[in-house]
This record gives sequence, C-alpha cells and structure tokens, in this order.
Amino acid sequence: MATVLLPLELLQQIRLADFGDVKEYQLWQKRQLKALELGLLLHPYISLSQSDNAAQQRLRKILHSSLEKPLETGKNSESMQALRSAAMSFASRTDGGDDGKKLDVCHWADGFPFNLHLYQTMLSCCFDRADETNIIDEVDDVIDVLKKTWGILGITQELHNVCFMWVLFRQFIVTGQTEVDLLKATESQMGEVTNDAKEMKDPRYLLVLRSVLTSIQAWSENRLFAYHDTFPTGAKGSMENLLPVALNAAKILHEDIAHEFRRRRKEEINVSSSRIELYVRSSLKTAFAQVHI
Repeated sequence: MATVLLPLELLQQIRLADFGDVKEYQLWQKRQLKALELGLLLHPYISLSQSDNAAQQRLRKILHSSLEKPLETGKNSESMQALRSAAMSFASRTDGGDDGKKLDVCHWADGFPFNLHLYQTMLSCCFDRADETNIIDEVDDVIDVLKKTWGILGITQELHNVCFMWVLFRQFIVTGQTEVDLLKATESQMGEVTNDAKEMKDPRYLLVLRSVLTSIQAWSENRLFAYHDTFPTGAKGSMENLLPVALNAAKILHEDIAHEFRRRRKEEINVSSSRIELYVRSSLKTAFAQVHI
C-alpha cells in the first residue's frame, strides 16, 4: 500500500454507478482531489523547492480544473492520465537520502500536519455511531487495523498515543461534556503519553505534544478557575475527573517537556499543588465578586 497513491486509485476504480446520485458522486470526487492537493501541494512530506515550481503549477492547474468540472476517470481519459502523471511525479520525490535512489514509496499522506488530521479522523471510528459518548467494544481491534496505515501516514506509536488522547478529550467536549468515562479514558491515555514524553526528543513530536497538551490545559483550566460556577451540585463526577486531566497536562508540560526550565531551576516544584492552589484562589475570588455585585 505504501506504493499506491490511494485517491488516484479510488478515482479510477469507483464509478458513478456506485453512488445514489450524480451530485453525491461529484462531491466524493472533489474530496479525493482535495486530498491530493493537501497531501502533495499544501502539506507535502518533502518541502517544495524552486526547481518544483513548474511541476507544482502544472499539478495545481490540473487539480483546480478537475474541481471546477467533473473529472473523466475512464482508463483512456487524457485528463486522468495527466493527473496521474503529475501526481505521481510529486508523490515519488525523495529528499536526497539513500544515495539518491528512487524509493518505491508514495508520499501523499505523510506530510505534517495533514497526516495527523487524517489519522484523527480515522480514530473517530472508535466511537459508537448510535451513541457517540461510548467507545465501541471492538476498539482494540479497530486500532490494530489502523496501525496498518501508520507507514502511509508517517505515524509512530508515540504520535498515535498523543492523537488518541486528543480524540478522546475532544469527544468529551463535542458530546456535551457529560460522559465522565471519556475523561477517565483521556487520563488513562495520558499515562502512555507521560512515558513517551520522558524519552522522546524529536522536535516535531514535541511540537505536537505541546500543542495538544496546551489546548487540553487551557480548556480545562478555563472551567477550573471558576469551578464554583462551572460545576454546580448537579455536575457530580465531572470536576473530579477533569481535575487530574488538567493536572497531568500541566505536569507533562512542566516536567517532561520544559527541559531547559529543569536545568535552570534546582528546587523541586510541586506542579499539582501549585495549580490546585491557583484554581481555589481564582474560583473563590470569582465567587465572592459575584456575591457583591
């Protein structure tokens, strides 16, 4: 599969007859073309150079033309042949390593951050369609299947752990912030991320991890800074499960990512205690201010 440019093959093999109507087929076709544009031109695995300008313009022109009017995908279609030629030339580019050898790999879905967005979308199939607050029973089997895409997407175990943690937390938010089991699952996944963060030094991984944890911490602390209002008596369970998620995010950011900070400071700082004190002070201040209005 690493040698297959999947959107091209789908365009070639799937026909109008496979869809309920023409409009549905055309929308699907446009999604495949947009995937090619994102993976090859906007977020390529290998950065575009000056020498790629002519080929880049050619591919962009073909894609935009195909987006404006339905693409003829027949075996002998000139437009399809032109698209295949232009797309494959981009997907098979190398970065100059391996002694200049041309490797049998298609780089169409492993460019950052396109690969992460694709993978997070795929991870959404871990939730029950009938009740999206529930993780399906077959989640381990689904993830085993998704692992087969890691080579195509450029995903590692460490990146998977971060993505899955984020998908679990995001699902808690978008489904109404009521299913505490999603917070428990997020906290559990954070344990894997904590172990990874202690060892990983890859700059791109750390960038992704810092971005995800900062988002989780910001959303969580926005509620904890005024927890008297955010978690009334009826919100039993939410606060005690959100609190460890926020504290773990802060701890990883402080202890496992901020290496420079650790080198500069000799004294040990208890991140959890300092954050909890901050939450209490802030929430009490907000509550008292509202009483005196």
